[in-house]
Amino acid sequence: MLNSRDKLQFFSVPAHSRGYSPLAGERVQAGFPSPAEDYQEEPLDLNDYCVDNPPATFFVRVEGDSMIEAGVCKGDLLVVDRSQEARNNDIVIAVVDGEFTLKRMKLKQGRVYLCPENREYVPIEVTEDMEFEVWGKVTKVIHEL
Repeated sequence: MLNSRDKLQFFSVPAHSRGYSPLAGERVQAGFPSPAEDYQEEPLDLNDYCVDNPPATFFVRVEGDSMIEAGVCKGDLLVVDRSQEARNNDIVIAVVDGEFTLKRMKLKQGRVYLCPENREYVPIEVTEDMEFEVWGKVTKVIHEL
């Protein structure tokens, strides 16, 4: 179900990965600037922020453009949790007839649709004659600016 431009690269979470980076104690204003507060650093492990269940979590690198209107672009790193139940409107990695695809899952009147977030692509209606599995739920998207 991936077209020739869509490819996924999977990475598992190392069992003992800890990479602490400093985290400023204050939040940054996205509106009007605020007066400077004391700058204080706290340790931050991005695994603690991004990963709820390490044995069931994988990082996936995205190729392709079928989800760009959802803010998922080529080169982005997805955090995918296989232990979380996917619900209506979740972005998922699904396996359809033996092929991986990244889409928004929509449930309508007892039917499952895998919907791209790019007008150049058409939704996939999952039918009874298809082999279908939700492989994991996308919980976070990490991308460069």
